[in-house]
Amino acid sequence: MSCKEIFDKIGQRLGDNPDVAEKIRASYQFELTGDDEGSWAVDLTEGAGKVVEGSVENANVTITMASSDFVDLFEGRLNGQMAFMQGKLKLKGDMSLALKLQQILG
Repeated sequence: MSCKEIFDKIGQRLGDNPDVAEKIRASYQFELTGDDEGSWAVDLTEGAGKVVEGSVENANVTITMASSDFVDLFEGRLNGQMAFMQGKLKLKGDMSLALKLQQILG
């Protein structure tokens, strides 16, 4: 599965569950490196939220990781907390909002 496919799925989930964005009201910036590198944002600050390729201004949380690790995280082969502790996932911003990511990625 590619990172684009994952972000497309996240966008579909947000459309199917608009209450998720209402509960979180934050924006997440993903900076992915490696074979499938790119920048993506999940913006939950308005409406049901949206996924955009590229960047958003003033993201509440910025996540930096290898694209292969991101795919493993999304597909359940990598635990987010373990990835963070192993240095595979780097966070900048509000840690409590980062913990809510499971509601989006789940």
